[in-house]
Amino acid sequence: MEKIQTQFRRFLKDILRLSLVNRWIVLFTDLLLCLIGFFVSVIIRQQIIPSTLIDNLYTLALVFTVFNSIAFLLFQTHRGLIRHANFNEMWRLFAALLSSCIALYAAIIIIDQHIPLARVLVFNIFLTNLALMLFLRFVIVRLYNFSVSYSNKLRKRALVYGIGPHSIALVQWINRTANTKYQILGFMERGGNARKTRIQDLPVYNLNYDDQDRFLRKNEITTILFPDYKTAREEQSIISKFIEIGLSVFVAPPLEGLDSAQNIQAQMKPIQFEDLLGRDEIQINLNAIASQLHGKVILITGAAGSIGSELVRQLAQFDPTQLILFDVAETPLHNLRLEMVKRFPKLSFVPVIGDVRNERRLEFVFEKYHPEVIYHAAAYKHVPLMEENPCEAILDNVLGTKLLSSFAENYNAESFVMVSTDKAVNPTNVMGASKRIAEIYVQSLAKKSASNGGRTRFVTTRFGNVLGSNGSVIPHFKEQIEKGGPVTVTHPDIIRYFMTIPEACRLVLEAASFGQSGEIYVFDMGKPVKIVDLARQMIEMAGFIPDVDIKIEFTGLRPGEKLYEELLNDKEKTLPTSHEKITVAKVRQYEFDKVNDTIHTLVHHAYRVEIPETVKTMKELVPEFISQNSPYAIYDKEESVPTINITNIKVNQ
Repeated sequence: MEKIQTQFRRFLKDILRLSLVNRWIVLFTDLLLCLIGFFVSVIIRQQIIPSTLIDNLYTLALVFTVFNSIAFLLFQTHRGLIRHANFNEMWRLFAALLSSCIALYAAIIIIDQHIPLARVLVFNIFLTNLALMLFLRFVIVRLYNFSVSYSNKLRKRALVYGIGPHSIALVQWINRTANTKYQILGFMERGGNARKTRIQDLPVYNLNYDDQDRFLRKNEITTILFPDYKTAREEQSIISKFIEIGLSVFVAPPLEGLDSAQNIQAQMKPIQFEDLLGRDEIQINLNAIASQLHGKVILITGAAGSIGSELVRQLAQFDPTQLILFDVAETPLHNLRLEMVKRFPKLSFVPVIGDVRNERRLEFVFEKYHPEVIYHAAAYKHVPLMEENPCEAILDNVLGTKLLSSFAENYNAESFVMVSTDKAVNPTNVMGASKRIAEIYVQSLAKKSASNGGRTRFVTTRFGNVLGSNGSVIPHFKEQIEKGGPVTVTHPDIIRYFMTIPEACRLVLEAASFGQSGEIYVFDMGKPVKIVDLARQMIEMAGFIPDVDIKIEFTGLRPGEKLYEELLNDKEKTLPTSHEKITVAKVRQYEFDKVNDTIHTLVHHAYRVEIPETVKTMKELVPEFISQNSPYAIYDKEESVPTINITNIKVNQ
């Protein structure tokens, strides 16, 4: 029986869809009904109809049909969607019928001027036709509701936040959309005046008075819709609570997301995870560091990358003399230049295609432009890829940092800021170990430079994963969800720290403004996030049910990957700074000559693509580098692996 009902509903939907394709079907149906109504009225009143009219009955029927055709075309009664008919549509129908009946009465008078009850006949024709056409529309609406009623069981039961014009318009648009995924059950509002009222025949629930958990469970609400981002941002606390209890939260598309029929073209846009980090986004006083960057020549390596490009955007606001955009990626650098020239037409931008491993290219840049401030964001960062290409990781992350920082010292730059990663702490992979070696070199260079009276400040900043960066988990999950899944997570217990690109760059600028040479600054990343929970949250935010609509699959830890990242080594300590979100890592110091010699050997092996010797030398310089889920773990067990004798290893007091 249910199968028959389903087939019948599909048949009805096809018929209704046919009326959308050809409006003339509606017009023809209305004319046919009017003709039927005409003869029904004649039969009812045939005892009062003169013989002269009976003789001209078919002529009158034809004339009435012509009048109706003209009236319906003039008033466009066939243009509206019957299933969404409103008072205006009914008015058009009433006016069209009234006009055609008046014309019919005039025609009858012309045929026979002595008809005492002609107006009664015409009035009956008018009422009969109006009743038939209204009945047709009522039947179509009921059939339409019947045809789509079964989908309500599958629709997401939703509440719309707010009772303003945008919220009300959103409900109207959703109700007019035939293929909507949402069944609106009411509004949600904080204002006490709206309590126990109804809008669009829907109840209004009040957050300040009603028991949220009770009525959400009672009504089986699964989704909360916000009319715009402004409203959503003002209610981040309640949004976090909604997501915690398993609700999906979406923001409606803007007005341009509607077509000419007022149907929503785009899907609801989910709340961005950046807005739901579980903490407020970190802010700094950018004006406090403006004086240090105003009028300076600034070099940014990796300028076309996620972090580098955001640094460029923020640095441009401080009105430097010149921004040198250094990157090996041609197209992204070109796009960045076009963006910055458009946004800051008076600022001097110099895009430089180059590799930080190319000593001659770096020398050319320093010799020609004499950068005063260097932000070093160029690096290879993907863990599995670097595990497969350890020699390239050394050449880019270590040699590139060594060359760039050495030029900064030789050309008396004011400051050199290196962007590092939490994967450098107790590294379990080649990428993290290469960044730790780069940190060690910069620290030892800072110590040597200070002892020789150098003026360059060498500052290292260390933070975790950045939301939305190239190759990060967020866009990867988004892409998988858009394709219908599955969403792949390496391990059910893996956790990571997250921050947004803008706040990471703001903290880099802040740390660089007051940082002392040779120090590593650690950013407060808040609480770590369980990746599988993040995957479930993103699936829910996209309007799906995890493991039902979209599966989550565990693929196993990748080579070099560990379950959790640390921002500090176990033996390290931190001290507070003037910024509550930035601390100083007190780490052991290395002698420059020993570090420089070992890195020279390391780079030699890397140039010759001697992978075993490269990895062994890395572990020699970073003894805490213990490979995990990696073929290089065999070198951790070799008793013959030599150890470097690093003198004067101590913790700063």
